[in-house]
Formats: sequence, structure tokens, C-alpha cells
Amino acid sequence: MTDLQPSPQESLDQIAGDWWVFQLRKGHRFSTDDVVVAAVAAEVAPQATRVLDLGSGICSVGLMTMHLLGGFDGRRLAAVEAQELSAGLARRSLRYNKLTDVVDYRLGDLRDDTLFDEGTTFDLITGSPPYVPIGDGIISPHPQKAACRNELRGSVVDYCEAAKRWLAPGGRFAFVMLAADPRIEDGPLRHGLTVLRRTDVVFRVGREPHIAVLVCAHDEDGPHPPRVSDTITVREADGEWTPEIVALRASLGFGVEAPASPIEHAEA
Repeated sequence: MTDLQPSPQESLDQIAGDWWVFQLRKGHRFSTDDVVVAAVAAEVAPQATRVLDLGSGICSVGLMTMHLLGGFDGRRLAAVEAQELSAGLARRSLRYNKLTDVVDYRLGDLRDDTLFDEGTTFDLITGSPPYVPIGDGIISPHPQKAACRNELRGSVVDYCEAAKRWLAPGGRFAFVMLAADPRIEDGPLRHGLTVLRRTDVVFRVGREPHIAVLVCAHDEDGPHPPRVSDTITVREADGEWTPEIVALRASLGFGVEAPASPIEHAEA
């Protein structure tokens, strides 16, 4: 078995269209958070050609965003991830999908302002920061889960600082965070970013929003239009997908049932 086949501890899963990613069966896996931030990001910056995904993990947000933008024809993706385990999975996925020439995947800490050459900027930046401050919750013994859940290498505030540093004039920064955490609004404010849009995400009809996606621009790019607020609802009261989520999943190439992976198909 080569490293372009999943081990017994891994799965190979469709992420968008014809692209597949390696994930640990019992590790951190891509989720609704990734889907909604990618969808909003692609919607607010459809002309973006230089995209950066902060805290990229297995590159799920980055690849979904690129698919929704129309692929890599004239576009490039850069990704930054500090967790070696996630970075290893992502790099295998990029080789599997033959995307290594169009994705600049870097192992490093997004708080390091030397990761890119001076003057490097991006039209669109995405981020899915961890939600749990150190001391507020139990840190998982699984290193990948801990890095994705707990703020071991910075918080949403650090993501906003990094976005401010690398966002091109006129660019957009889209990130997802717990809806009730005050830092979702404070982070952009502290680093010279104006919130243009807030999309609250309700996981089931009748519940309060659990997460929210914010879209930001440089303060100095103003005057800005009035802020927009909207809501995405994921499931109906009976647990079925809402029509908007069905449409979003379809835009990513997902059907009602997930398809077998190419490797599983070949071995069937």
C-alpha cells in the first residue's frame, strides 16, 4: 500500500467535486463549520485569484472555497497550518488530487509574520479558528483534536491579526467562530477590520445560532456599505437538511449519499 491509499486508521472522503481528502477516522474531520465559511467566502469574493486559508488543517476549507470559486484556472491557494499531523494528511491529499503545483501549503504558525515574503497579499482569506481558550475546557489527548479545538497556538484574535497583515486592499476575510463568543466581534475591531456581513448558523430549526461566519475588510477601504446580517439554517425540525443546505451540498458535488472513494470503487 502506498501513502496515497488510506491506512486502516484513515478514510478517503469526497471534499468537493472530484477532490478527495485523507482524514483520520478518530481524529478531527471536516464539518458544517468548514462548509459554511467556504460558501460565504466564495460568495463575497467571486473574483478572487489569490486565496489564503489560515489554520488550514487538512485543507478542507481551502479546497471547498476553490471549488466554489470555479477551480484553479487562473487561481492559486496558499495554506498555513502549524499541526504536523494535519499538514501531512493535507499534503497527501494534494498529491492525490494532483494539486501540488497550484496549492502552496506551508507548515508554520500564522502568528509568524515572516511566513510569506514582504508585500505578499491575498484577495480572499479564510479561517476556522479553534473555539476553546486554554483553561476553559479539557484538552484532548489526541494532538490533532486538541489543536483544532483548543487555542494552543492563538485565538480568533490572532487570526484577525494575520488576516490584517496579508489581506490585499479591497480584499475580504471570512472566518467562522462560536456565535456567542464576544471575540467574534472584538477580534476584527482590535485589528483594523470592518465587519461587512454576519451570517449566523442555526444547526436545527428552533435553536439559537451556534456558530457565525463574519466577512471583514480593511477599515481604510471605506466608506463601507451598511452591514448585512443573515442566517443559514442547517436542518429542519425533523432533522432533514434544509433546501439551502441541499443546494449548497449539491454545489460541492455531494448527493444524498456520499459516493464511494475511487480506491474503494476499484477494490469493490
